[in-house]
Amino acid sequence: MTGGTTKAQMMKAILFSIAITLATTVAIAQQTPGASQSESIVIIGGTAHLGNGDKIEGAAVGFKDGEITFVGSDKAVSATEWDQVIDGKGKHIYPGFIASNSTLGLQEIGAVRATRDQSEVGKFKPNVRALIAFNTDSEITPTVRTNGVLMGQITPRSGTISGQSSVMHFDGWNWEDAVVRMDDGIHLNWPGVYHKHREKGKVNIQQVKSYDQQRREIETFFGSAQSYNQLKHQEKKDLKFEAMRGLFDGTKTLYAHANDAKQLTEVVNLKKKFDLKNVVVVGGYESWMVADMLRDNDVAVMIRRIHSVPWYAEEDLDLPFKLPKLLQDEGVKFCLENSGDMEQMGTRNLPFYAGTAVAYGLTYEQGVQSLTLSAAEILGIDDTCGSLEKGKDATLFISNGDALDMMTNDVTYAWIQGRVLDLDNRQKQLYRKYKAKYDEGQ
Repeated sequence: MTGGTTKAQMMKAILFSIAITLATTVAIAQQTPGASQSESIVIIGGTAHLGNGDKIEGAAVGFKDGEITFVGSDKAVSATEWDQVIDGKGKHIYPGFIASNSTLGLQEIGAVRATRDQSEVGKFKPNVRALIAFNTDSEITPTVRTNGVLMGQITPRSGTISGQSSVMHFDGWNWEDAVVRMDDGIHLNWPGVYHKHREKGKVNIQQVKSYDQQRREIETFFGSAQSYNQLKHQEKKDLKFEAMRGLFDGTKTLYAHANDAKQLTEVVNLKKKFDLKNVVVVGGYESWMVADMLRDNDVAVMIRRIHSVPWYAEEDLDLPFKLPKLLQDEGVKFCLENSGDMEQMGTRNLPFYAGTAVAYGLTYEQGVQSLTLSAAEILGIDDTCGSLEKGKDATLFISNGDALDMMTNDVTYAWIQGRVLDLDNRQKQLYRKYKAKYDEGQ
């Protein structure tokens, strides 16, 4: 009896110690969400990159109660009319960058199963909602905000239909605080059409044997959802088909994850067959091959991680870098996204993808637009977000240098709906810690 009690007490002590350690670690790394804006703020001087393709040299950007109230020349404002004046001379002002198709906040540590919350079991699960699993206390999010990425479309993964995404601010006590647009769309993973078959040292590309069956399953599911949507009264509600309603009335977007030209053609055919109002391709590696079809059918593209190598040996080595310019020239609406390996922490590199796209043909303001207004338009939030315009949310940041250049980007101020953000993060804390250690040894 005594021995058992002692073991229980020891176990309690160990668990208590672990809990205290974890709580201390979290307290160090996490920032308290910003307080509501109480004073009017104006940034005077510098270059304002509006996000709509234009810029203003010698700009002034003012905001009050979380809303932008002035954008124009710094000569047109009086500093005495504002509670707080920030000197922006020599600096750059941007709308908050938007991370489309992201699992940030749904996974913390890939090797720890308990922190992976981006997928559910099953093939067709449109009723799964990503926003209720969104972790506002992620230690990764502050490292992303440091580079000006202030919002994201949080997206589920796996299955044929993964579920519904939502657009979230990267600041808030909980997902209810952070949500910008709830359940903005359904995510469909189009099945692979081809696979590489090796035989006697040669590579042959063959169609996947089950492809036609998988395509028919998708069409059958959409057909059933459409029929359900047309019924005026349902005796018993079907949660999956209820979630699909918005695709047919235009209140939701179908995000079709597809890459090769055959897949993209099938997606457009699906749009026509079921009269889907809003369709966006996610990935779109070969979208340049069918750009006219996408443009003519009003299908936008979220371009996946352009810092990648070409898929095929015979392709131009620079093709991934040039893809934004190719779509721009064809008049296809697009934005940039970062899905792939280690995508949560890699989200901080999103601005530098735009910088690469600028180096390979886009104008600078088009590069900024690919992370701001274009993304906002594709996500259906452009009435309040995505550009520095009077009446829109005061979600913006200031960088001492070029925000699209990893060598000079230096974000000094950032706001979400006028709430000033703490730009410290776990990585900065570790840098200071070990810098101090080795400085002592000098």
